[in-house]
Amino acid sequence: MARAPLLQLSDISLTFGGDPVFSDLGLVVQQGDRVALVGRNGSGKSTLMKVMAGLVEPDSGSRIVPPGVHVGYMEQDPTMAGCATLGDFATSGLAEGETYRVEMAGEGLKLDLSRPVETASGGERRRAALAKLLAEAPELMLLDEPTNHLDIAAIRWLEDQLAETRAAFVLISHDRAFLNRLTRATLWLDRGVVRRQEHGFTSFEEWRDKVWAEEDEARHKLDRKIKAEAKWAVEGISARRTRNQGRVRALQALRAERSAQIRRQGTADLAIETGRASGKLVVEAKEITKAFGDKVILKPFSLRIQRGERVALVGPNGAGKTTLLKMLIGQETPDSGTLTLGTNLDIAVFDQTRAQLDPNATLWESLTGDKALRVQGRGGDQVMVRGNPRHVVSYLKDFLFNEQQARAPVSSLSGGEKARLLLARILAQPANLLVLDEPTNDLDIETLDLLQELLSDYDGTVLLVSHDRDFLDRIATTTIAMEGDGRAVIYAGGWSDYRAQRGEAAETPGEGAVRTATAKPAAQPLPDPAPTQASTPRLTFTEKHRLEALPSEIERLEAEIGKLEQFLADPALFSAEPVKFRKASEALVERQQALAAAEEEWLLLEEKAAG
Repeated sequence: MARAPLLQLSDISLTFGGDPVFSDLGLVVQQGDRVALVGRNGSGKSTLMKVMAGLVEPDSGSRIVPPGVHVGYMEQDPTMAGCATLGDFATSGLAEGETYRVEMAGEGLKLDLSRPVETASGGERRRAALAKLLAEAPELMLLDEPTNHLDIAAIRWLEDQLAETRAAFVLISHDRAFLNRLTRATLWLDRGVVRRQEHGFTSFEEWRDKVWAEEDEARHKLDRKIKAEAKWAVEGISARRTRNQGRVRALQALRAERSAQIRRQGTADLAIETGRASGKLVVEAKEITKAFGDKVILKPFSLRIQRGERVALVGPNGAGKTTLLKMLIGQETPDSGTLTLGTNLDIAVFDQTRAQLDPNATLWESLTGDKALRVQGRGGDQVMVRGNPRHVVSYLKDFLFNEQQARAPVSSLSGGEKARLLLARILAQPANLLVLDEPTNDLDIETLDLLQELLSDYDGTVLLVSHDRDFLDRIATTTIAMEGDGRAVIYAGGWSDYRAQRGEAAETPGEGAVRTATAKPAAQPLPDPAPTQASTPRLTFTEKHRLEALPSEIERLEAEIGKLEQFLADPALFSAEPVKFRKASEALVERQQALAAAEEEWLLLEEKAAG
């Protein structure tokens, strides 16, 4: 017997401000679905997800959720009124014995649950919303950009949680590695129409290009038919035209069909000009340090950056990546050591907070009000773009903004649109040193691809902070890992190269990022010295690292098992909450099996280490 779908939308239509967002849209989410929801910035992905969650009421159509099915939605800007701390918000609505789930999620997401709501950043509030959703364990999870504001360790923790869950989920994300690992189907929202493919995100671009090629061919055939029919209508004799009014009406229908076709949104016209060449040496740091009070951000650290290098900074949130980035470009002064900047540097900065954008200014004012872009004596309707004056609306159209948006406030833009506007500002200036702090947040896949190509061909120098593993693999030639306690270690290559040099297993499509054709091959870790005849068996670097990590993993599993056993000890739970009892029982079995495997692995490694 077929199981009922978890969610069904039928004939959904929705209009905002006179423009239809969706028309006659339908989709189904089945049990066990792991779906990527993709589409261009502004196509309505977040709005569609809110309709799926029941938070936005469509103009027409129906939303069907079977009785007993809980649909959970990760809010982007959660309302926390009445909650003193992030933990209070995340545990609200949970039974007293289930709050341990929030603690587990908070640990994995590096979230301080005791943080007061009024002092919490936007990223912390979003992580609290994610922890709340995971703790509620709904049958269907709707996650809108869950990896934003997470460092790579937290992203991989979230990947593991979603890979193991039995719940269905729908994801919106720009993180290719995240989508590649987790998804088995793809919903593509394009010009108000949803298409579904029963393959994960790895095959999306091939599918998209095929659909677009078929569209272009069909449009070309339609244009040819309209041209032929129009020629007949003009050249046909009057009597024939009288006898063939049906053919004339068919021509009108063809023209109406062609006019109704919605033109695809193009890609942003990104370009960058290096301008004058910088000196060969761009940055030289010698034994620089930094601390804020008792917290050591950077222990003595030395680095030379040559012209043309692409240097990426990675590490946990709060490790000091942005602080080191600011020191390397002279915006922050080291406590000790010396920092030398090269000659002829023209620096352009893309900051993760979008602080360069005034939310109350219009897009027009955001460009014309920039002194670096202002065209002297030419009025307030032109900007200087790489040395040439351009009309502000024409330049905004290069970044996919229309004339109406030019007069709209920055606050009305989506996250992806704000990122495009900031790119428009910094790419207008000739720069030989690009500083990009989290540039990939909120960008759609097509714009992200274009930015990657742009940076690959750029002959200046790039300093980059990112948690996007695929982006790092495509761009970085050097990786600086902020490993905590003020330690910064330099590795050759991008993210996969960094992992290989640390002796960690390479990521595969089944567990992490997919390397692209343009990515660099991973550097091979140095082999351990061959044991001599008299030596005892030695642990490899990976085994040694694993042996050190196992005790904390075992301790964590034991703590989780204890909390689950305490929760299941309630004799009334089985009859009062059978679904929660079943889920907790399954979780207990999983963790007991994981604990047994971890203990056995620790024993084998200990025996090998002891010889």
